Amino acid sequence: MITKAKWNHFLDEMDRMYPDAHCELVHDNPFELTIATLLSAQCTDVLVNKVTKQLFQKYKTPQDYLNVSLEELQNDIRSIGLYRNKAKNIQLLCARLINEYGGEVPASREELVTLPGVGRKTANVVLSVAFDIPAMAVDTHVERVSKRLGLCRWKDSVLEVEETIMKKTPIERWSRAHHQIIFFGRYHCKAQNPGCGTCPLLDDCREGQKRLKKGLVKI
Repeated sequence: MITKAKWNHFLDEMDRMYPDAHCELVHDNPFELTIATLLSAQCTDVLVNKVTKQLFQKYKTPQDYLNVSLEELQNDIRSIGLYRNKAKNIQLLCARLINEYGGEVPASREELVTLPGVGRKTANVVLSVAFDIPAMAVDTHVERVSKRLGLCRWKDSVLEVEETIMKKTPIERWSRAHHQIIFFGRYHCKAQNPGCGTCPLLDDCREGQKRLKKGLVKI
């Protein structure tokens, strides 16, 4: 596994590549972000934004989601994967927010992860983006990049990846780095056909070096 100094050098390069990296889920408040992030599981942000453009015009508050039938809500998010389960969780989540939190999204990980449909990744996104609380949400891009670069082991769990990144990254850099790692993974170090040939991290990337030896990288 690479050193803290080397990892932060990688982050410096990502900062140079993506200085304006940000959360690409369109939202106006913590509640909308929570719903959007819940919907984004196993789904692209582009599709979620397409759906929420109409969804957030129709549903403004937790109560709005409870004023319609489950079938109607399912139909409103039908184009999103796992829409039946997500619709059910949204209504359960909204009921919890109303009954226990006065209709507001709580600003603590411990409370967020108890909400239906909200796992650790979603909770970390909400904490970081909506409440500006340092957190490191590990999605598929963050996991892939951290393992390809050798920060984490291939066998590490998502939680182990999160803990390693937080340990090696200054806390004041967590939220910014989170978005930059995502952009790096989404637009450069892609799952298929990564941009190794133009990557400033190629010399230090174990996956890139392996691809280079196999003749899969054109420089």
